[in-house]
Amino acid sequence: MKELLHPDLEYVLYTKEEIARRVEVLGEMITQEYRGKELLCVGILKGAVVFYADLIRAIRCELATDFMAVSSYGASTQTSGTVRIVKDLNEDIAGRDVLIVEDILDTGLTLHYLRRLLMERNPASIRICTLFDKRERRAADIQADYVGFQIPDAFIVGYGLDYAEKYRNLPYVGILSSRVYAK
Repeated sequence: MKELLHPDLEYVLYTKEEIARRVEVLGEMITQEYRGKELLCVGILKGAVVFYADLIRAIRCELATDFMAVSSYGASTQTSGTVRIVKDLNEDIAGRDVLIVEDILDTGLTLHYLRRLLMERNPASIRICTLFDKRERRAADIQADYVGFQIPDAFIVGYGLDYAEKYRNLPYVGILSSRVYAK
């Protein structure tokens, strides 16, 4: 069944079926990498929560879960460049294999800061999994280890991604019309 296009979107970039297939592939890749190890999956709130929930179900090895909330956007379409930790980990990560699960790697400023902060806590390893990678806008020297999709320099929403806390519940990912955030 074809999804109805939300009126604030220009078009659907990835359908829910395309996303589901790619999440399964990522889950298999991570399973192969961490087989025989216990992985700590750290979901970055709020945007990654939908992807995170689907991804951890696609990973078929021992894992523990935790969350962090960081902020650098607020209600804007542009990062402020200042990263704030809103919610820190509950788990001690010393000596553990950590997988940071993020919705989108854009400028990289947030993930660069987060990786540096977590490295100070002496994990065995830190890897990054992002569903969307927008390389055109990279301002920090950081790459994801697992990438769902390379995307163009456009503002996307749906499947957990938002603009001003709207559109997170869309089952697909679409390009937000500039008339919406140009107001």
